[in-house]
Amino acid sequence: MKSVKKKQFTVATLCQGLDVDIQGDDQCVIDHVCTIQGGEPGGIVFLMNPLYRKHLATTRASAVILAPGDSDECPATAIISRDPYYTWSQIAAYFNDKPKSAPGIHPTAVIGQDCHIDATACVGPNCVIGDGVHLGAHVTVGPGCVVGAGSELGDSTHLEANVTLYHRIDIGQRVLIASGAVIGSDGFGIAKHKGVWHKVPQLGTVVIEDDVEIGANCTVDRGAIENTVIARGAKIDNQVQIGHNVRIGEHTAIAGCVGIAGSTSIGSNCLVGGQAGFAGHLTISDNVVITGGTEVSKSIRTPGIYSSGVGGLVTNQERRKNTARVHRLDRLFEQVKRLEKALTALKERSDA
Repeated sequence: MKSVKKKQFTVATLCQGLDVDIQGDDQCVIDHVCTIQGGEPGGIVFLMNPLYRKHLATTRASAVILAPGDSDECPATAIISRDPYYTWSQIAAYFNDKPKSAPGIHPTAVIGQDCHIDATACVGPNCVIGDGVHLGAHVTVGPGCVVGAGSELGDSTHLEANVTLYHRIDIGQRVLIASGAVIGSDGFGIAKHKGVWHKVPQLGTVVIEDDVEIGANCTVDRGAIENTVIARGAKIDNQVQIGHNVRIGEHTAIAGCVGIAGSTSIGSNCLVGGQAGFAGHLTISDNVVITGGTEVSKSIRTPGIYSSGVGGLVTNQERRKNTARVHRLDRLFEQVKRLEKALTALKERSDA
């Protein structure tokens, strides 16, 4: 593998514009990121999980991003932050080695009629751009992508390789869509007549607002009449299925392999754990947390943490209580058997 020259920054440079305090040498040079237990000189790490605090005193990293309460034990330059993980996200970006795309249209790309493609946009090899497409400034369309007719991509939006956008898809600014995602395929609309299924036309589209991220191999169905909407700042993990007319609220995060049936609305600032499943036509309040694997079969009107337990969807606290009781069922069963024997013996003595 060809060696790559390491990027080098001082701690002071890495912390520019961040709400942090620096304890130690702010001119310390950092050239890579590393883990706290495997740290080496020149490396920078972060400490957030208390499970890894035991490695702090012996880390060999040159700088550590940590909370105020951990700074006294830090043997290296400490970057003290009230939100270490966020601070890490900003500093780690300095070391991102992802190649940047150069503006221009690759000669193998197929471009439709009446398109507007900004001079700063990049259209990669073997792309197909339909008629009337609008690509804003600094848009990147990766190799093998298909952008359907009449679609619009806002400034600095990035499609990784092999993304498919159907016709009339509306995407905002700074949206990131990972490889293999399919946006705007027909929703599952079928009507049964005389024993035969007939397709119901899906006449809406998909609207993806600014700063949304959609993971690899996700599918987002177009609306049947109104639009499917993913609101500003939402983050969608890999392999998520979003049905027609679904609405995802602002800054909601959804983990991998979640399925959301049609016409369900999920509020803002929600968290959805992996492999959760939503029935259709539900309304989920803002600030709801759905734990992994939960079956959401009814609407949720009150913020809180929810899980599926015995008897369907319940609060997470009730589910944990029910689970603890289920684990005691065998012991309770044996206790009931002993009580039944004791009652039988008492009855036999009273009858004698």
